[in-house]
Amino acid sequence: MTPTLRTARLTLVPYRPEDEDAFVGLLRDEEVCRWMGQERAPEAELRAVFKVIMDEIYPQNRFDLWALWLEGAYVGHAEIKKTGNVDGYEIIAAFVRDSWGKGLGSELVTELIRYAARTLRVDRVYGMVGAENTASLALCARLGFTFVRDVVGDDGSVTKMMVAPTGAAPGTAVAPADETPGREPALPPGPQT
Repeated sequence: MTPTLRTARLTLVPYRPEDEDAFVGLLRDEEVCRWMGQERAPEAELRAVFKVIMDEIYPQNRFDLWALWLEGAYVGHAEIKKTGNVDGYEIIAAFVRDSWGKGLGSELVTELIRYAARTLRVDRVYGMVGAENTASLALCARLGFTFVRDVVGDDGSVTKMMVAPTGAAPGTAVAPADETPGREPALPPGPQT
């Protein structure tokens, strides 16, 4: 089950059905999609994705994904999962434009790296960052990510594969949930701050 996590300012909470419009709004924003390196999807397609999150991903415990909240407002989306892009776990994150430039990305990625170490027990995590996304590449550099290789898309776009150590040794024991820093029991529905 995807846990609720906290950083200094963010609360990462599993999505609730009433978060659908916020999720769709985030991923319908052309600028957000541009920096995520994806095309803007039709609204109906995003609503179908949200239904899969609620009806399949969470119930089947496929991977962890969260709605990001700051002071009671939805500010973004985060995932950590195995993908076809990398040999391991990839961190995926997107923020609403109003929250850009506030250091929230550093807080989020730092917490996801910790989560990967203590819960997933992996010694590294990956990120796929568009070559033109200088802000995210700078964040990666600050957080200890190193360049692995360029991935060139069919359209000629370049994405940089980045990797960061988590500090966990393979096979590291994981503390019980109530003793794991940053991890909290599930909270009742509603944005938590």
